[in-house]
Amino acid sequence: MNAYLPVDGGAMGAAVRAHDWAATPLGPADQWPGALRNALGLMLNSPESMYLVWGDALTFFFNDAYRPILGPRLEGALGQPLPVLWSDAWEAVRGPMEEALAGRASRFVDVPITMARHGREEQTWWSYSYSPIYDGDVVRGVFCFTVETTQRVHAQQQLAAEAEQQRRILDELPGFVWTANREGLVHYVSPRWMAFSGQPREQFLGEGWSNFVHPDDLPALSEAWERAVKARMPYEAEFRMRGSREGYRWWLSRAHPVAGEADGDMAWVGICTEMDAIIDAREMLSRSRDALQDAVSERTRELEAAEEALHQARKMEAIGQLTGGLAHDFNNMLAAVSGALELMEIRVRQNQPEHLPRYIHTAQDATRRAAALTHRLLAFSRRQTLAPRPTLVDELVAGMVELIQRTVGPQVHIVTHAEPAPWPALVDPSQLENALLNLCINARDAMPDGGQVLIETLNVHMAGAAARAHDLPEGDYLLLRVTDNGVGMPANVLGKAFDPFFTTKPLGQGTGLGLSMIYGFARQSGGQVRIASEVGQGTVVSIHLPRAVEGAVPVAAAGTQAVPDLAAQADWPVLVVEDEEAVRQIVAETLRDLGCRVLEAADSLAGMAMLRDSPEVRLLITDVGLPGGMNGRQLADAARSLRPALPVLFITGYAENTLLKDGQLEPGMAVLTKPFSVHQLTSELRRLQQAWPVTPAPNPAA
Repeated sequence: MNAYLPVDGGAMGAAVRAHDWAATPLGPADQWPGALRNALGLMLNSPESMYLVWGDALTFFFNDAYRPILGPRLEGALGQPLPVLWSDAWEAVRGPMEEALAGRASRFVDVPITMARHGREEQTWWSYSYSPIYDGDVVRGVFCFTVETTQRVHAQQQLAAEAEQQRRILDELPGFVWTANREGLVHYVSPRWMAFSGQPREQFLGEGWSNFVHPDDLPALSEAWERAVKARMPYEAEFRMRGSREGYRWWLSRAHPVAGEADGDMAWVGICTEMDAIIDAREMLSRSRDALQDAVSERTRELEAAEEALHQARKMEAIGQLTGGLAHDFNNMLAAVSGALELMEIRVRQNQPEHLPRYIHTAQDATRRAAALTHRLLAFSRRQTLAPRPTLVDELVAGMVELIQRTVGPQVHIVTHAEPAPWPALVDPSQLENALLNLCINARDAMPDGGQVLIETLNVHMAGAAARAHDLPEGDYLLLRVTDNGVGMPANVLGKAFDPFFTTKPLGQGTGLGLSMIYGFARQSGGQVRIASEVGQGTVVSIHLPRAVEGAVPVAAAGTQAVPDLAAQADWPVLVVEDEEAVRQIVAETLRDLGCRVLEAADSLAGMAMLRDSPEVRLLITDVGLPGGMNGRQLADAARSLRPALPVLFITGYAENTLLKDGQLEPGMAVLTKPFSVHQLTSELRRLQQAWPVTPAPNPAA
C-alpha cells in the first residue's frame, strides 16, 4: 500500500493506490505534491459524482459515484488524459476547463452533449461545475462535480408536451373548463367560452360569470355552490346561460374540489357542458312516460292473465291425470267388491254357502288394494299418518337386507355401507322400510340382466347453497342413498319421475305412485329426495332425513315389549265417537266381540257429555273430523283435562296437522288410518293396552 496516497475512497481509492504511476506524466506517487493528494482524498471520499484532472496532461481521476457515467470507457480510464478519454465531448467542455485552469470557476445546468455510448451516438444532458485546484499560487488541477440530467430533461420535455396537449384539449372541448376559489371567483376559463359568448375572457373572470346566467337560475346555483363548498363535495348544477347570438341555452356544470396551494384552502376545477338536447329529451320522455306506463301496465296484465290461464290449464291437466288414474283403479276395485257382494247374495239365496269364502276373499283383497292406493295418495300429498321417532337407519337397513334380497332375487347383489358413527334420524321406521323396499324393487326392474344395488347411510350437514338447492333448512341430516347400475333414465323420464301415475313399466306392472309416495313421505318427514340418472349409467336416489336430537330406539328392540292380554280388560267401558254410522257400528261391534262395554256418540258434543257422565271410561276412540264444535284432537284434550292419562285412539281418513303437537303424538295416543281391518283395529288396541290401567275419575253426580 502506498503510504503517500489517501486511505479508503472505496473501489477507486484502492485502484489509485494499486496503479503504477511511475510510467505516467505524474511520476511516482511519493513525489506528488500535497495539494494533489489532498484533492484526491476529498474527491475519492465524496458521495457525489466527481472527477479531477491534474497537470499539463490533464491526468484523469474519478470516484466511485462517477463510475456509472463512464460506461464502456471505465476500463483504462484511470490516469488517461481527459481530452483522450472524452474525445467526443472534449470540444463541449474545453472552454470551461480552460477557464478553470485560468483560475475562474464556472457552473453549467442541463448542457446538451452528444456522446458515443451504448454503441451509438446519443444526445445527453449534463449539469456540472469546474473549480480550480491550487498548488501554492499556481492552478495545477481542476475539480469537476458532474451529474447526468438526461432523464430529468426528458421528463421535463414530456411534461411540457403533456401540458401542451392538455391545453389543446381544453381549447377543443365542446364545453369549457373553469377554475374558481371557494368564494366562487373564477380564475381561469378555457377559450371555448369566448366562442360561445363572443366576449373576451376577462368578462367571465371573478364574479363576471353571473352576468351571463339567467336571473331565475342564480339563487339555486348559489345554494348548490354553498352546499358543495361547505361539505367539500363535488358540485353539480343545471342552469341557463346567455350566448352571443342564440339567447339562453341550458348548461350542466360539474366541479371537483382540489387542494389549493395556500394553507390547505380548496380550489375548484369544473367543466360546463351544453345540454339543450338532453333537456329536450327529458321533456319528450316526460310527455311519453304516462303513456308508456299505461302500455306496460296493460301488457303486464295481459301477461299475468296468460300466465294464470297457463297455470290453470296445467293444474287442470294434472288433476285430470290424477283423477283419471284414480277413477280407473277405483272402478276396478269397486267392480270386484260389488261383483263379489252380488254373487254372495245370489249364493245365499241358492243355499250354496260353500262358495262364500271365495267371494269374501275377492272383496277383501279389492278393499286392501283400495286402501293401499289411498295410502299412496296420502303419501304423495304429504297427508299420510306418520309416527316419527329417533331411528338408527343403518340398523333398519341391516335388518331388511335378507327381505330385500329375497324380494329382488339372486340375480341382484345387495351391498350396504354405513357411516362409522351414523346419526339417528327422526322418521317413521315402517314408512321408511316401505320406501326402501320400493326403491330396491325399482332398481331390480332397471337391471333385467342382474346387477348391484348399493345402500348407503351417511351423515351430512346442509348449509348455504347446498341447503337452498335441496330446499331444506340448514342443519344435520342422515342421508339414505340407493344406487344401481341399471339402464338409467333419459332426461324427459327423469323430469316426470315424481309425477303421480307416471310409470314406464308395462301395463299392469306398476301404478306410477311409488316414487311420488316416497317424495311425499320424505317431504312430510322434514326431508328431501333427489334422483340422479343417466342412460346407461344407472340411477342414484338420495333421501335426506332430519337428524334426531334424542337417542334412537334400536330397531331390533322396537315393538318387543310384552303387553297384557286384551281379554283381561273385558267389561271396561270404551267410548267411540264417530259421525259415520257404518264405521261406528263396526268399531263398536268389534269391541263388543272383544268383551268391552261400548258407549257410542255421533258428535263431539255428545261425546263430551258421555265423558262427564261416565267417569269409568277407560279408552277414547274418536274420529278426527267431527261435528259438534270440536274436532277429535280438541275432544281428546278436553277428555284428558278430566282424565289426564286416558288412552286415545284416533281414526281418520288422512293425517291432519291438528293431531300433532311438536311434530309427534303424546304418550298414550295412537292413530289408525281408514280404511282399516278388524285385525288392524285389534292390534292398535293391544298396543294401547299398556296405558289402560287408568284410575277412574270421581263421578261428579255421586
